[in-house]
Amino acid sequence: MPHELTTAIGLMSGTSMDGIDLAMLATDGVSRMEFGGNLFVPYDAAFRRRLEGALETAKAIASREQRPGELAEIEREITDRHAEAVEDFLRRQGIGREAVDVIGFHGQTVLHRPQQALTVQLGDGGRLAERTAIPVVYDMRANDMVHGGQGAPLVPAYHAALARSRAQMLGERFPACFVNVGGISNITYVPRDGDPVAFDTGPGNTLIDQWVSREGGVPFDAGGAIASEGGVVRAVVERYLAHPFFERKAPKSLDRNDFTLSEAAGLELADGARTLAAVAAEAILKSVRHLPEPPKLWIVCGGGRRNPHIVGDLRAGAAEHGADVVIAEDVELNGDFTEAEAWAHLAVRSLRGLPLTFPTTTGCSRAVTGGTLARP
Repeated sequence: MPHELTTAIGLMSGTSMDGIDLAMLATDGVSRMEFGGNLFVPYDAAFRRRLEGALETAKAIASREQRPGELAEIEREITDRHAEAVEDFLRRQGIGREAVDVIGFHGQTVLHRPQQALTVQLGDGGRLAERTAIPVVYDMRANDMVHGGQGAPLVPAYHAALARSRAQMLGERFPACFVNVGGISNITYVPRDGDPVAFDTGPGNTLIDQWVSREGGVPFDAGGAIASEGGVVRAVVERYLAHPFFERKAPKSLDRNDFTLSEAAGLELADGARTLAAVAAEAILKSVRHLPEPPKLWIVCGGGRRNPHIVGDLRAGAAEHGADVVIAEDVELNGDFTEAEAWAHLAVRSLRGLPLTFPTTTGCSRAVTGGTLARP
C-alpha cells in the first residue's frame, strides 16, 4: 500500500561553497513527488573565505567529533544561516512551519577521507531543529561508512526515483545517467530495473572556480565567458586524466582537495578556464569504463550545466557513442536545486527506514538507511 506524501525541506551547501540551496518536496520516499518552492541564499565573500580556511583547519581532524580552531564557531554560524534560510523561505512562501514535516540537513563538508572511514560535515542538527521548531534529519553519511561504504555519493537514490518517475518521457533512452556537475562531479547510472550505480567522476567546477579566483579575481566563470576567450591545452588535460583516481574501480569518492591547480600552473587565464572545463567533461566521459554499459542518455544537473564548454565537450564525446546529452530542464527538472530536493527525499526515506545507499553506489556491505533525527 503506498505511503502518504511527506512534506520535506532539503538544505544543501555544496563543495563550491557559494551558499545554501533550499527546496521543498512532498514525496513518499519512493517515486511519487510533488515539487514545491525553492530558494538560494548566497554566502558573502568574507564567509566564503572563512569556509576555505576551515578546509585547511579540518585537515587536522582525526575523528568526526573534533572541531579544532574556529570550526565550532563556524559550525554554529552555518547552522544559524541555514535556520535563517528556512525562516526566510517560509515567510516568502506564506507557509506555516506546521506544514513542513521534516528538514533534510546536509551541512558543509570540510573533510572526506573514505579510505579512513572519516567524513565531516559542519552543521548541528539539534540546533537547527530548535531554531526552526521542525524535526531535522542530519548526518546521513555516517551509517553508510559504518557498513563499509564511501559515505558518498548520496544523491543516487533520488536520481533513480526521478528517472523512473519520468520513464515515459525518457522512452527507450535507458540506461540513463544523471551527471551532477558541482564542485566535484558525480554520476548516477540508472538502469530500467535494478539498483543505481554511482560514484564521483572527478573535479567539476571547483578547479575552474579556484583558477579564475586566483588568476582573475572573480569567484566563478559566469556562463563560461572567460573560457570562451581561451583554448584547450591538451597536455594539461592529459596530465589531469592520468591521475590514479580514474583507474580505480567504483564505488569511489573524492575530497575537494584531491585535485589541485598544480597541473595548470603557467597557463593564461582564459586557456586555464577552458582547459579545466575540458578536464571536467572528459573526466565524466572517462567514467563510462566503470559502468555496466554505456548510457544512452546523460542528464546534466548542477551549476556546471551553465558552462557551455563543459556541456559542449560532454555532448561531443557522448555523441561518439550514440548517446544524447540534455540539461535537467529539458526533462522538466530544476538543475539548480536537484541536490537540495535530494536531501528532502532522503530525509523522508530515513524516516521510513528505507535505504539511502546501496553496494552499487557507495560500496556498503548491504543497502542501508541512515541519518539522525533531531526533534525540536
